[in-house]
Amino acid sequence: MTGKERLAALFQEARMANRAVFMPYLTVGLPDPASSLDMFRAMADAGADAFEVGFPYSDPLMDGPTIHEAGLAAIAAGTTVKVGFDLVAEIASTTGKPVIVMTYVNPVLAIGIESFVDQLVESGAAALIVSDIAVGESRDIADACSQRGIGYVQFVAPTTGAERLQEIVAADPVFVYGIAELGVTGKREVGSSNLTALATTIRAASDVPLVFGVGISNPEQAAAAAAVGDGVIVGSALVREVLESTTSHDGAAKLSAAVKMFSSAMAR
Repeated sequence: MTGKERLAALFQEARMANRAVFMPYLTVGLPDPASSLDMFRAMADAGADAFEVGFPYSDPLMDGPTIHEAGLAAIAAGTTVKVGFDLVAEIASTTGKPVIVMTYVNPVLAIGIESFVDQLVESGAAALIVSDIAVGESRDIADACSQRGIGYVQFVAPTTGAERLQEIVAADPVFVYGIAELGVTGKREVGSSNLTALATTIRAASDVPLVFGVGISNPEQAAAAAAVGDGVIVGSALVREVLESTTSHDGAAKLSAAVKMFSSAMAR
């Protein structure tokens, strides 16, 4: 199956099991390239269904202080885009889980759209998220992904208007990334009040899978998102576990414990 087909099958299997898909986010190369694969293995064994794998970037527009810190740490440890692709290949082949690569548009354009997407295919990635480019400007990247069987993800926020939403679903994303909370990524103490309204709006426009992310920080918030969405992404809360660990073994153990709790929250 192509990457896009694998994700479609994953969402279908989860629907039949009356649960949402859990997609933990982690910066690739964290805490260092040699230990990074162990983090993803631990999460796979703990119940992750797929991964959002963030390529470290020095000036992230969408990400808050935790993921920014993780990106700088991964870069300082020697994580380049090439190292990122090498690790994605290991993550995909070792865990058997679909990998969604998240990056910013600058590295894509610097390498070249066709070359970047070719490397996605070679690494075994299933889909791509480019977090700082709007739907109307992403057509070349999305088309390059579609031609190679790679899924492309589009964002929808609580502020997205009806006309823009139609443009987004017409672009045939592999799933819609629903922004649970406006602002940059990071932990929130209070759960989102936007979930039901955003889900209702998107469901009225399309049956494209809806995955909630941004600001989902604990299993209770994840359960609320899972109740109305097809999937849930948790990032900063997991990244912080690794950043605050004294050893890679400790980081993997903390990730395992956290992912078990989040995964259990996916049942409806």
